[in-house]
Amino acid sequence: MSGYFSYPDASLQEELKKTAEAIVVPGKGILAVDESNEGIGKLLASVGLENTENNRRRYRQLLFTTDMLSENISAVILFDETVYQKTDDGTSFIDLLKKKNIIPGIKVDKDVVPLYLSEDEVTTQGLDDLAQRCAVYKKQGCRFAKWRCPLKISEHTPSVQAIQDTAQILARYASICQSQGLVPIVEPDVLLDGDHDIVRTQKVTEVVLAAVYKSLNDHHVFLEGTLIKPNMVTPGQACPKRNTPEEIATATVTALLRGVPAAVPGIVFLSGGQSEEEATVNLNAINNVQLKKPWALTFSYGRALQASVWKTWAGKDENIKKAQIELLKRAKANGLASVGKYQPGDVTTAAGDSSNYTKNHKY
Repeated sequence: MSGYFSYPDASLQEELKKTAEAIVVPGKGILAVDESNEGIGKLLASVGLENTENNRRRYRQLLFTTDMLSENISAVILFDETVYQKTDDGTSFIDLLKKKNIIPGIKVDKDVVPLYLSEDEVTTQGLDDLAQRCAVYKKQGCRFAKWRCPLKISEHTPSVQAIQDTAQILARYASICQSQGLVPIVEPDVLLDGDHDIVRTQKVTEVVLAAVYKSLNDHHVFLEGTLIKPNMVTPGQACPKRNTPEEIATATVTALLRGVPAAVPGIVFLSGGQSEEEATVNLNAINNVQLKKPWALTFSYGRALQASVWKTWAGKDENIKKAQIELLKRAKANGLASVGKYQPGDVTTAAGDSSNYTKNHKY
């Protein structure tokens, strides 16, 4: 009958569903190592190192060679360069991760550009050659992808234009990924920038989620083979009123219940510039809030898993083991938080309480 459609064939559906579910198994989450060369260059400069391909490789090697990483990390998001990098002994990073039973994934958006005729809003580029790139990444061993669309709250934003643009782009991305056998992680990122309160953040998040899932449905995306990476519902960075983890948890889960279908296997939160400890405590509160939670609620953290690693490593080989211990401690804390069993303050790391906020953050 005309007007009807079918999802991907049964075997592809099963593959996508299994991968999505494997990423959000209880007690585990995602390590995001998908900074662009420019983004990681700023971090390298902070520890006195040049932004060279080898220095970028050395840092990523530190993370991926960490013993027992897979105890609380189910998957890693890579940057294009990282897909082809190797350890000192010639083992490809992807093969190393697979041996550790960690699922490799890839950031596929090509960052943001100004959204024409908007009030300082942006759109994310990279759809043109996405199918070909996804096919290559799948052949290299990646099993999922990530695409970020940031949205800013101000007096007049996010605009209807920006919200609809985000929804359409994320849906096109997700459908293309699934056509090539990759699980899409959909990331509508409502930014921390601003002085708005938590009520405003919740409303904006609900409107964005509704638009995104309407568009995913319109594009025939198989929801059981997807994950979503949203912001937690928190007040703006400059808001004078700070909310408790319990208030953040209630606002976050309420917004998700109103916008994310139960068919989605899991929600993998971004840390959004929160400190390491804040991101862990808030995730723990989210998992303990007394509301329906039909999805796994876990983490996909970059800065909130690595701030202490950078501080401890400081670019020196003699600090590698110490830096790896910091990574394991934070991964363990978030693993516990993802099942609601973290006790605030139980884990102390080198940069645990330091802010990771950056205005207009770019990866």
